[in-house]
Amino acid sequence: MKKIIIINGPNLNLLGKREPEIYGAQTFEMYFDSLKSKYNHLHLQYYQSNHEGDLIDKLHEVGFDYCGIILNAGAYTHTSIALADAIKAITTPVIEVHISNTFARETFRHHSYLSPVVKGIIVGFGLQSYELALDYFSK
Repeated sequence: MKKIIIINGPNLNLLGKREPEIYGAQTFEMYFDSLKSKYNHLHLQYYQSNHEGDLIDKLHEVGFDYCGIILNAGAYTHTSIALADAIKAITTPVIEVHISNTFARETFRHHSYLSPVVKGIIVGFGLQSYELALDYFSK
């Protein structure tokens, strides 16, 4: 069974409460339960942290043994060279995911330090962005 992990960065623990007009009203934990049912042929795990170093540690931990990583680094996408370096250092492919269309938001969100070092990017399809990434890894 393929092992896939979804890693969410800062403030994504507030999904369902934070700016529901952008991010929706569903918590990620509720959504993740539906993903586990829908993708029961995959071994899915979920990890969230608001701390950059914890995200790097998790990438190092799973980045040589898993079949795929789906990473929504939140605001660290636009600031963290360290996360980009961690992705470059591992062998597991990473798909960068964003719930909102970052290019339709503030200008500073238009740049990603992660995009040049990931397998692909999925932006702006709401929570379905995660499913699109899982569809890729399901093949």
